[in-house]
Amino acid sequence: MTARAPWTLGAGADDRTRERATGINQLLMGLVALVATVVMALSNAILDVDLLIAGVVVVFIATGIAVAVPWNRLPPLASTALPAIDTVAITLLEMSSPTSGFSLLWVFPALWLASSFGLLGMIAGSAAVSSAFWATAILVPSPHFRPTMVLLPLAMTAIAFAGYLTSRRSTAQRVLLSKQGEALKRTLDRARRQEVLVTEVLDAVDFGVVRIDADGTTPVANDAHARLQGVAGGDPVSARKLYSADGVSPLEEDDEPIVRAAQGETFESELIWYGAPGTRRRALSVTARRLRGATPDADGALVVSRDVTAEVMALRAREDLIASVSHELRTPLTSILGYLDLALDRDDLPAPARTNLEVVERNANRLLTIVSDILAASADARGGVALSFHREQTDLTAIVHAAVEGIQASARARGLTIDTAEVEQVSAWVDPVRIRQVVDNLLSNAVKYHRDGGSIGISLTADIDDGWIVVRDDGPGIPADELPMLFDRFYRADAVRNTSTHGSGLGLAISQEIVRKQGGDVTVRSGEGEGSAFTVRIPLRKRRRSA
Repeated sequence: MTARAPWTLGAGADDRTRERATGINQLLMGLVALVATVVMALSNAILDVDLLIAGVVVVFIATGIAVAVPWNRLPPLASTALPAIDTVAITLLEMSSPTSGFSLLWVFPALWLASSFGLLGMIAGSAAVSSAFWATAILVPSPHFRPTMVLLPLAMTAIAFAGYLTSRRSTAQRVLLSKQGEALKRTLDRARRQEVLVTEVLDAVDFGVVRIDADGTTPVANDAHARLQGVAGGDPVSARKLYSADGVSPLEEDDEPIVRAAQGETFESELIWYGAPGTRRRALSVTARRLRGATPDADGALVVSRDVTAEVMALRAREDLIASVSHELRTPLTSILGYLDLALDRDDLPAPARTNLEVVERNANRLLTIVSDILAASADARGGVALSFHREQTDLTAIVHAAVEGIQASARARGLTIDTAEVEQVSAWVDPVRIRQVVDNLLSNAVKYHRDGGSIGISLTADIDDGWIVVRDDGPGIPADELPMLFDRFYRADAVRNTSTHGSGLGLAISQEIVRKQGGDVTVRSGEGEGSAFTVRIPLRKRRRSA
C-alpha cells in the first residue's frame, strides 16, 4: 500500500490545503535562505557576489509566486515548479560560496517533494539534489577530495526518505480520520432519524410514556402524557390534583406515580384519578418499570399511563346496576322467607304442604345467598364497605370443626366422607366470621361439585408465621386451562354450567378477597380427573405498622 498525496483525499478534505502548504513551505525556505545570506555576507565568505544576488533574487521570485498563485485551482504537479526553482537558487548560492554551507538548504526541496508527491517525489527530489550538488562540485572544483560529495547526497536521501515515511503516516492518519468522521456523521444522522421516528411514534400513540433518568429528570415525555393529565374543559388547577383508586382520597406528593417511579418503585396498572370529584376528571392506569443501564448511575424508570375512564365508568355502572337489582331482590326474598317460617311453624300443616314449603324455603335461602354474594362483590368493586373486618385472636381449629359439622348433613346425603384427622390446634389474628365464610365456601364447593360416594379431606397446620388450611377431594378435578380464571368474578367452568348444580361464580372470588385483605392468599392445585386441593394461607400474628 502506497501513501496517498494530500490532494487525493476524499471530497471532504479542504481544497485549500495544498495552497496553504505550498505557501508555508516556500516562505520558510525563503526566510532561512535570507538569514543564511545575511550571515554569509557579514562573514565576508562570499566568493561571487553576483551569483549570491542571483540566488537570492530567484528565491524571492519563487516565494512571490508561491504566495500569489492560487495553487488549489491548478493541477497538483504544477507546484513542483517551486522546488525546482529553489534547487536552482540554492545551486547559485552554493556556487557563490562553496564552503559556506548553503548546500544544507537542499533539504527543503528534497523534503517538499518527498512529503508532497510520495515515493516518486522522494526519488526525484533526492536525484535532483544530488545532481545539483555534484554539478556545483564540477563547476567549482576543489583541489582536495571532499567527503561531503558522498555524505551530503546520502544524508539528503535519508532525510527525504524519513520525510516520505512521515508524510505517509500522516496521510494515512488523515484518511482514517476522514473516514471516521464520515462514519460518525452517518451514525449521527441515523441516530437523529431514529430519534425523530421514535418521537413521532410516541406522539402518535394514545397512551402516555415518560422516561425518568437516575437523577429524577424526564428527558422523554410524549404528547399523550401531558394530554392525559389535563381535563378538557375543566379547571386547570383541579386537573393537577391526583386521587387514589376510590376517586375521593387525595394523593400526597410522595405517593404520586412519577415520584414513586423516580424513587425506584415499580407497580402494575395502578388506578389514579386526575381531577377533583365533581369536575370532568380522568382515570389513568399507571405502570412503572425499572430500566437497567450499563452502570448504576445510568439506571432509570419508564412510566406508562393509559386512559381507562370509559372502562372504569362502565364497570361502575355495571356494578351499580347489579347492586340495585340485587338490593331490590333481597327485600322481597327476606319477606318471603319470613312468611315461610311462620307457615312452617304451624302444627296443623299437612305433610305434603310442609314438604312443598320446605323446598320453597331451601331455594329461597339459596337465592338469598346468591343475592348477598352479588351485593358484597359489587360493593367491594365500588370501594364500598361490604367486606369489613373485625380481627381478633381466633381459634382456627374450632372454626374448621364447626364448618365441617355444618356441612356434614349435605355430605351424608351424597355418600361423601369428610376426613378431619389432620386438623391441628392453631390460632391466628383474623376475623372469625370472615374465615368461617371462606372455609364454608370451600367445603360447600367440595361437596357440591364432587361425585357421589367420594371423600373430602381438610387439614389445618401452621409454621412459624402462617397457618395453612387445605381442603382437598378426589373428585373430577379442574382442567388446566380453567385454573387461571377460577377466582374471577362470575366465572363458572364449562363442565359446571352444563349441570344442574347452581351457583353465582362469586364464592371463590370473595373468599380470595377476604383472605388477601387479611394478609394471606388462596391457591388451587388440580388436574382433570385428579381431584382438587385448595390451600388457604393465613398470617398467625397481628402485623405491626412500620414507623
